[in-house]
Amino acid sequence: MRIVLTGSSGRVGRAIFRALAEQHKVVGVDRSPFSTTHVVGDFASEALLYSALKGVDAVIHTAALHAPHVGIIPDEEFQRINVEGTRLVVKVAIAAGVKRLIFTSTTALYGRAVSPGSCTWIDENTTPLPKSIYHRTKLEAERLLEGMACSELAVRVLRMSRSFPEPGDVMATYRLHRGVDVRDVADAHLAALTNGGPHFRRYIISAATPFAMQDCPTLASDAESLVRLRAPALAAEFDRRGWSLPSSIDRVYDSAQAERALGWHPRFGFSEVLAQMDRRSLEVLPCGSVINRKAE
Repeated sequence: MRIVLTGSSGRVGRAIFRALAEQHKVVGVDRSPFSTTHVVGDFASEALLYSALKGVDAVIHTAALHAPHVGIIPDEEFQRINVEGTRLVVKVAIAAGVKRLIFTSTTALYGRAVSPGSCTWIDENTTPLPKSIYHRTKLEAERLLEGMACSELAVRVLRMSRSFPEPGDVMATYRLHRGVDVRDVADAHLAALTNGGPHFRRYIISAATPFAMQDCPTLASDAESLVRLRAPALAAEFDRRGWSLPSSIDRVYDSAQAERALGWHPRFGFSEVLAQMDRRSLEVLPCGSVINRKAE
């Protein structure tokens, strides 16, 4: 397949490029140059898109303004890039005869769906309640994609959970309930290129969880005991390293539907986080690091 990948210079875009490149011809589009980018420019340009999408089988639309841009970039620019830019990608894709579009979205848009003091089980049936302009524009883009999906253009929306570098103890715990390795995100995009079903489908992409929906009350009140029961290897590592397990967990992202529909299975859990940290990978921050990120 010939695939156009927007946002190809970004961290997620680079991982997707790597997953695709062995099997497909990938053309990267980004306004920042990088070795995975072939067309440097603003994707929200009709002329650029008409040129890039000629003879293309699929588009993976990853380019967007993200959480760190909130409060720095005007809200109008979020609307232009995240919503109107997405609308333009769909318009040009249909005109160019592109058969499939995959949209990289985020679990952050659930926002206020997570109730304070409780643990919320989140799947594709959970209603998003976005907090910031980032969340609102990603959700608006999803909704316009749902309305524009048709027999000429199938659309798959992938809501990925947290995958950016954070302190190792935080990331390892998150892999149990609200985090994912960027390589697993990339593999999900690869799988979404060919799965069947209706014109529009939406999936949560998150690491495998050892928890079940009925665990939510205990996760809210005594998460440590349940982590020790369901993830004893993680608990043992935390004890060995002198780290504290969480006393409460406020949400669990369920990716079971994506696993069934895409034939996709996340490969990198908490043990990979610890291994990355031990070899001083840039994918994991040292414990105790302070990060400034308005993600969820």
